Amino acid sequence: MITLAIETSCDETSCAIVRDGREVLSNIISSQIDIHRKFGGVVPEIASRKHIESINNILQEALDEAGCTFKDIDLVGVTQGPGLVGALLVGLSTAKALAYGLRKPLVGVNHIEGHICANYIEHKDLKPPFTCLVVSGGHTYLVQANDYTEYELVGRTRDDAAGEAFDKVARAIGLPYPGGPFIDNLSKKGNKDAIPFPRVFLEDDSYDFSFSGLKTAVLNYLNQMKQKGEEAVVEDVAASFQQAVLDVLVEKSFRLAKTSGSDKIVMAGGVASNEGLRNMMEKRAEIEGIEIYYPSRVLCTDNAAMIGSAAYFNYINGRESGLDLNVEPNLDIK
Repeated sequence: MITLAIETSCDETSCAIVRDGREVLSNIISSQIDIHRKFGGVVPEIASRKHIESINNILQEALDEAGCTFKDIDLVGVTQGPGLVGALLVGLSTAKALAYGLRKPLVGVNHIEGHICANYIEHKDLKPPFTCLVVSGGHTYLVQANDYTEYELVGRTRDDAAGEAFDKVARAIGLPYPGGPFIDNLSKKGNKDAIPFPRVFLEDDSYDFSFSGLKTAVLNYLNQMKQKGEEAVVEDVAASFQQAVLDVLVEKSFRLAKTSGSDKIVMAGGVASNEGLRNMMEKRAEIEGIEIYYPSRVLCTDNAAMIGSAAYFNYINGRESGLDLNVEPNLDIK
């Protein structure tokens, strides 16, 4: 089954052609990072307009690279949410027009589910059930994947997502947007034990996350250093901050895996490309006897291939969307 997939939830315009949910024939991504960097974050109106300018060309490029025409397409998949409403509408409108014109089935996909399914592309033998840590700029979730389309949301952030905290701290210490990769690289030069930033675990039995207090602690530390007339060692700030985030992510992930009896932990989302996180998860996994899976970096970021995988698994499990499908900017995983 050949799926044509579209992803426009934020600031990447992406179209992909995916065979049987696991084989990527093409995955074209047009990033707007350079446009939004001067604003320190994504400007929704600009993102929407850029999607409109790019979508048709990206779609044709995806078909060309895959060696396909519209006649080869069996299924159209598209991100329904969560995301920026204007950006989502561009992708959804395109997908609905294609499904209608080609008379092919349409499947609206949860963006978070797509991130999880990126692992099915990377790891051909991966099958549920497993524990999944989803960490991105807008979301931090702990999910128990019971089947290809059955998810139990166990924990989520109560305030800032991990990626959002990375971006805000990066801005505070003078790093460009998006901040995650820059903090990850800078951390390698710093002392992760230099500054005792708080680890917020919340209630004893909670799988939820909270990074707002940690972010505030970093900002307060920087202000205190400034008031003292001292210069903060940004490498130590980055390393200490990152370690405080990773300690919580890793601990809660393995606690859930052990509690649920999972022998696999799957990572997904943009922050899953963080080298520090990958190293910590792999070291802990070796001790605990648990397998760790994560996608290649291009599949960690927003891309249409992961949406194509999720659309395929939803479709073969009996889920199909009508042409009255609408975007859901706050769509939850379920």
